[in-house]
Amino acid sequence: MEDSTNRGFWQRTAKLYAPFMKSSASLYNAICTHCLPYLTPQMEVLELACGSGQFSFRLAERVRKWTATDFSEKMVVEAQKQNGSKSLTFEVQDATNLPYPAESFDAVLIANALHIMPSPDKALEEIHRVLKPGGILLAPTFLWKTDIRQQLGTWLMTLAGFRVYHKWNAPEFQSYVEARGYTVIEQRMLGGGVRPLCCLIARKK
Repeated sequence: MEDSTNRGFWQRTAKLYAPFMKSSASLYNAICTHCLPYLTPQMEVLELACGSGQFSFRLAERVRKWTATDFSEKMVVEAQKQNGSKSLTFEVQDATNLPYPAESFDAVLIANALHIMPSPDKALEEIHRVLKPGGILLAPTFLWKTDIRQQLGTWLMTLAGFRVYHKWNAPEFQSYVEARGYTVIEQRMLGGGVRPLCCLIARKK
């Protein structure tokens, strides 16, 4: 049966993910730099699609409580092997069906995930529900170019069982988010080259 959520891919690659992402450390650091001004010590933050904690460990110490979640149990296991801030906890959760009460969090981070979800609108609806009024959405997301190298890379990932469902450019991504109850307050382009990234930050209307 076809894996329509990419979950099987993440389960298979969980042990390799953290070592592989070390090559992207400078990009992850740049994303954190742009997110930090929107975080305060009093905040409770929810992270979706946390992987093995590439952002969790960098940012959790800046807030009162950081709940990092992923739908891959094996990714969460890898994250829990590391030492982090006392404010940081990891859970297995589905971003499109969250168990938390409405208006539970001051901010939600979903990094590099919306474009690889078959139904990102469901995730944005759930984020909107659990955010407090005026809460912050931090959504750094890889964008799409017509670069043949990016197309080739995506094709190779498809052969490995990984799919990119949404190939937004920057204006399309902003429009997509704003149509689902958010006001974009910052959209910073980072990275570039084969994989441009939009560090989009929005506020719940």
